[in-house]
Amino acid sequence: MTESAGDEFALAAAIGAAVRARREASGMSMRSLAATAGISQPFLSHLERGKSMPSMVTIYRIAEVLGVTPGDLMPSPPNLSNRIGIVRAGNGRPIPVSTAPDAAIGHALLLDSETSLEVTEYKLEPDIRISEWFRSAGLAAVYLISGVLEVEVEGAGSWKLNAGDFIRHDANLRHRWLLVDNQPAHALLILNHTGV
Repeated sequence: MTESAGDEFALAAAIGAAVRARREASGMSMRSLAATAGISQPFLSHLERGKSMPSMVTIYRIAEVLGVTPGDLMPSPPNLSNRIGIVRAGNGRPIPVSTAPDAAIGHALLLDSETSLEVTEYKLEPDIRISEWFRSAGLAAVYLISGVLEVEVEGAGSWKLNAGDFIRHDANLRHRWLLVDNQPAHALLILNHTGV
């Protein structure tokens, strides 16, 4: 079954349940509602069991007979606000690269324990420390927004990134960043701890 077909079945079931609940609350029989709304009783029976999808005309007719609005027979749209997150520019939870007083400070844009996904923004300046070696589980990726950055992966090599470049590597390999020509850089670090 496709996702759209599944959504249609769920919608039909929700409408059918709403029609049945409103009809029973009004004390009206299925036969009476069907006759007054100008639909067949077998169709109304299928509709109430979520086996048939009514047209908008049918929904309006049923709503009028039941003395409710058509919207009362339709399911409420899902609340998606809890599935959306936004971090404004310059915000995000500060995360120092190390305990050194001159350590670079990243700003976590996403720390999701359910998906083990982390996205951290780094604005790197020449006078801050970034050259520590790191290692973690999963996959690491760097997207360079501006400047030039060297990404070194121990035993594999080093790569110079320019603005717009993207690199990914096994985060379990020791790796570090180095500024090139002592110029500032702006980067996004993406970590997925679930594996490569």
